[in-house]
Amino acid sequence: MKVLILGVNGFIGHHLTKRILEETNWQVFGMDLSSDRIQPMLSNPRFTFSEGDISVNHEWVEYHVKKCDAILPLVAIATPKLYVQEPIRVFELDFEQNLKVVRHCVRHKKWLIFPSTSEIYGMCPDEEFNEDTSNLVLGPIRNQRWIYSASKQLLDRVIWGYGQKEGLKFTTFRPFNWIGPGLDSINAAKEVSSRVLTQFLWNILSGKPLNIVNGGAQRRCFTYISDGVDGLMRILSHKSDNHIGQIFNFGNPTADKSVRELAQTLIHTYNAHPLKPKNLPEPRLLDVSEENYYGKDYQDMARRKPSVDKARRILGWEPKVGFDEVIAKTVDFYLNLYAKNPTMELEKEAD
Repeated sequence: MKVLILGVNGFIGHHLTKRILEETNWQVFGMDLSSDRIQPMLSNPRFTFSEGDISVNHEWVEYHVKKCDAILPLVAIATPKLYVQEPIRVFELDFEQNLKVVRHCVRHKKWLIFPSTSEIYGMCPDEEFNEDTSNLVLGPIRNQRWIYSASKQLLDRVIWGYGQKEGLKFTTFRPFNWIGPGLDSINAAKEVSSRVLTQFLWNILSGKPLNIVNGGAQRRCFTYISDGVDGLMRILSHKSDNHIGQIFNFGNPTADKSVRELAQTLIHTYNAHPLKPKNLPEPRLLDVSEENYYGKDYQDMARRKPSVDKARRILGWEPKVGFDEVIAKTVDFYLNLYAKNPTMELEKEAD
C-alpha cells in the first residue's frame, strides 16, 4: 500500500509515519514545511519526503493523491489562540486547502482518511459525545473561537455528501486531545499559541507561572499519541470495508481531567523527576480570565468526553495508556531534551 500523509512532520504525521515504517512494508509519501521531527526516517527507502506547502504545491499534491492508495490530509491550524487571532487564516487552510485534497480524492477515486476534531461537538450537552447521534452545538458568530470547529464540521458534511452522491471512499476520525512527545513546536509555546500541555511545559521550563484560564474547571479527555496512532493503524489495516463511510471518536474517557488537574499532575510529575532543573523557580499556578488570555472573541466548552463504543465494536480499538502514564512519558521526553539543550530549542528534536 502507498500512503500519502500531508503534514507528515506534524505531531500525528511523524508518529504515524514512524509506526508505518516500523510495522509494515507500506510506502509513505509525505509533504510538510519542514522536516525536523522526521529526520531519523528520511533515510528509509520506503519514505519519500518533499518540503512544500499544500497551498502552493498543487500539482505535487494531486499527482501523489493519484499515485497513492490512502490519503491523510493532516494539515491544519489547531491551536485555540490562533482561532481568535487569525480566523481567516484558519478557514483558508483548514477548510479551503483541505477541500481541494478532498476533491482530488473524489476525482481519482482514492480512499480519504480525514482528521475531524473533538471540537466539532462544541457545547453539546450529552454526557458522552456520539459520532452519529450527538448534536453539534456552536456559539455565536462573534466568538471567532468556533471558526476551527465550523470549518471542520463543514468539511465533514462535504465529505459525507461526496460519499453519498459521488461514491467517495472515506473514513473520518475525531481525535480527543491527543498528547505526548513532540506535541508542538516550542516556538509556538514561546508565542503563547501552543496547546495546553506544551504551553504548561514551556512555562515551567522558562520559569513562568502556568496560566489557568477561568479557574481551569473545563474538562478534557487526554489521550496518548500511541493510542491514537493505533486507531489509525487499525483503520489502514482493516480487512473488511465496514469502516468505510464511518466516523470514529479516538479518545480516552477514563482520562477525563480538568485543566487544573492537568496542571497539578504536571507539576507533581515534574517535581519528582530526576532531571528536574535545579536553577529554575518552583512552578506555580496563576488564575487568568479567558478574555485576558485569549481575547474577547473566545468561548470555551465545559467538557469533551467521547463515546468510543463504535471504535471498540468495529475496529477492536480502545485506549490503553492511563492519564498518569501519559503525563510521565511526556514530561520525561521533554526533560531529557531540556537536559541536552537548555536553550529551549526543543523543536529541533523529535521522538
